[in-house]
Amino acid sequence: MEEFLGQAVSIQDGSEDASPQSGRTRYEDDLYTWVREQVALLRAGRVDALDLDNIAEELSDVGSSQYSQMESTLRVLIMHMLKWDQQPEKRTPSWIYSIREQRRRYVKILKKNPGLKSQLDEIRAGIYPVSRDWASDECHLSPDEFPPECPYDWDDLLERPFDFDSLKT
Repeated sequence: MEEFLGQAVSIQDGSEDASPQSGRTRYEDDLYTWVREQVALLRAGRVDALDLDNIAEELSDVGSSQYSQMESTLRVLIMHMLKWDQQPEKRTPSWIYSIREQRRRYVKILKKNPGLKSQLDEIRAGIYPVSRDWASDECHLSPDEFPPECPYDWDDLLERPFDFDSLKT
């Protein structure tokens, strides 16, 4: 009996297949229990009994998820900056809060995933059209009223000040 997330997990000796006869959970049937069993097998040193194909798939998905989180963070950040620049008369504190929050998320994601640093220019270029369209929709303006390419360098995105003094009252 091994432990995973504070719960006991049974890993039985025998056949390497995950079937009802082996007493192990199939990846397709119950992901949570399958993960618990795979972790227990790893910790027990039972590498020969691991479901390597599905473990590889899950690890790939984790990397994709981190990339997607960075895309989402930059998409929201750029959208709010575009709105800020395009409609100064409609600026609200919530835009400042959102910009600050997206910057915090950016730092957190990059700290946990420094390998994403080499992908940042690609991510920014890829999500800019979506950010522009989103800002366009929220501002009720044509996308043509926004720059065709991202107007913000990394210093702008991460350091440019946004303060409450610039809000219209």
